[in-house]
Amino acid sequence: MTKRPQTQPTDNGNNAIRFTRYLDCGRPVETAGGPDSQEDLRFVQGADNRIVVNVYPRPTTMDIFELGDTWKLHPLLIEDLLQGEQRPKLEIYDDVLFLVVRSTRYIDESEEVDFSEFHLVVTPQSVNILCQDNRWIDGRDGVDKEGQLVNPQEWERELLGKEDDLDLRPEVIVYRFLDAIVDGFLPVLRGIAVDKEQIERQVFSGDQTVAERIYHLSQEIIDMQHATTPLMEVMQGLRREMEKRGMSKQLKAYLDDATDHLTFANNQVLEYRAAMQQILDVNATLVSERQNDAMKKISGWAAILFAPTLVAAIYGMNFDDMPELHWAFGYPMALGIMVIFAVGLWLLFKKNNWM
Repeated sequence: MTKRPQTQPTDNGNNAIRFTRYLDCGRPVETAGGPDSQEDLRFVQGADNRIVVNVYPRPTTMDIFELGDTWKLHPLLIEDLLQGEQRPKLEIYDDVLFLVVRSTRYIDESEEVDFSEFHLVVTPQSVNILCQDNRWIDGRDGVDKEGQLVNPQEWERELLGKEDDLDLRPEVIVYRFLDAIVDGFLPVLRGIAVDKEQIERQVFSGDQTVAERIYHLSQEIIDMQHATTPLMEVMQGLRREMEKRGMSKQLKAYLDDATDHLTFANNQVLEYRAAMQQILDVNATLVSERQNDAMKKISGWAAILFAPTLVAAIYGMNFDDMPELHWAFGYPMALGIMVIFAVGLWLLFKKNNWM
């Protein structure tokens, strides 16, 4: 997993940066002032068919406190917004929803899964998305070095510009955001699948460096599971809450489709994790077998060398009553015994696949 550049809001004073769209009956409209918190409240005041969509690509502490004051957020919710590196979750504070979700992208060069964390605050008349890692769903920076928004048209397309039969309400925008995140899981899974196949070939080719690669990819899969499995619970909780609020049949169908895709992705992650454990076990078995083969060869050569050493030790004692020492062919006989023993043991070990 690549290191994320930021895990909690910065404190940049008044240099707040945000992407804002005001919607009236689901259509973007221009306003006389803003965009700022005062304009947000003025726009939605007394009009149930109006909503505000805010994206904070570089959220600051001041942004969060201002967000809390504008929409009267619960103190515990504000405390959560100030904390990064949270697992995906859904919390409900009266009529306000708080979601933590993670997007993913695969970096093929380093074989790493890169994560970006998002906090969503959803009120009856607003959707506020805080990019905790200063990046959008696709992993690109939300703000350039000059402090300008990077490709806000893509954000608008993801949240507001899809061609479907859904009225742009807060729950619809949340669905579209989650759907984009779930769609991003599939390319990551394809990248992991390719690496898994390569590792399988390495294991059976006897590559000595494959163990480190197995461990590295296993950790990436575990991190991926930490993004997908809790999101399943988020989707289920979100559906229950939307049903209480009168979710339309059209939105229910789209949400079910996104849930199906997420279920598929989560099942794939679980399968890959189990497969990597099996690969690790197989690799350990193969390594053990290779070590056993090496020990057999070492033991075999030790036995082969021991035989002539034993003969030499016996005849090297020089006792007076050793008639072989006085024979004319005693020396060739000793050498012959050494050779016969060595060759015999070598043939025996070769027959039993020890050599």
